[in-house]
Amino acid sequence: MLLFSHLSHIYQQTYALKDLNLHLPQHTLTAIIGPNGAGKSTFLKIIAGLLKPTQGHFSCQSKLNLAYLPQQSSLDKTFPLTVKDVVAMGLWPQIGMIQSVTSSQNRALEQAIQTVGLKGLEHHNLHTLSGGQFQRLLFARMMVQDADILLLDEPFAAVDEPTTTDLLGLLKQWHHQGKTILAVMHNVNLVRQYFPHTLILAKEVVAYGPTASVLTRDSLLRAHLREGLG
Repeated sequence: MLLFSHLSHIYQQTYALKDLNLHLPQHTLTAIIGPNGAGKSTFLKIIAGLLKPTQGHFSCQSKLNLAYLPQQSSLDKTFPLTVKDVVAMGLWPQIGMIQSVTSSQNRALEQAIQTVGLKGLEHHNLHTLSGGQFQRLLFARMMVQDADILLLDEPFAAVDEPTTTDLLGLLKQWHHQGKTILAVMHNVNLVRQYFPHTLILAKEVVAYGPTASVLTRDSLLRAHLREGLG
């Protein structure tokens, strides 16, 4: 269980998050939605340990074994790495940067690349990939890392529809395997279709719970989310 107690984060004298009191159960698939500037990315970064909250506390009842997928726009695609190099980074928590990859781990890399639909592109450089292919690559890295908690920040932004459908299928599969998944989303229709739980943030917690009961006209209006009101 992820626990937030009176948690706030202040950035440049402005609240990014304010007085969050929340517990998120394990083994849930949760969409995080909210208007621009609602603190969604800050929320994930605090869980990932990349930010320390200004006030209050975040804790977990068990040791955090997590994988974090930032927004694509924050990643450098010009770095001279191949598809397989990046997927292999998912093994770092297990082997570090010095040890070599074993034959069984190499098979796992190849299987992950095939599963996300990038077979044949193993030795392609990052700058040659489309947006959808690059996102498939990042999902393959998460697959190899095999973390218990997956944090994804706008994983389907600027990604084509077939890739989105394929990767949502992977999230559903990982959820069935017992992983805890939190994903920042913008498409409310996809949230309704694929995510059993939803957290609505507008710097504060607007609503959290089963998606069918949370995505109401009232809660969306309180979060100033007029898209998705149909």
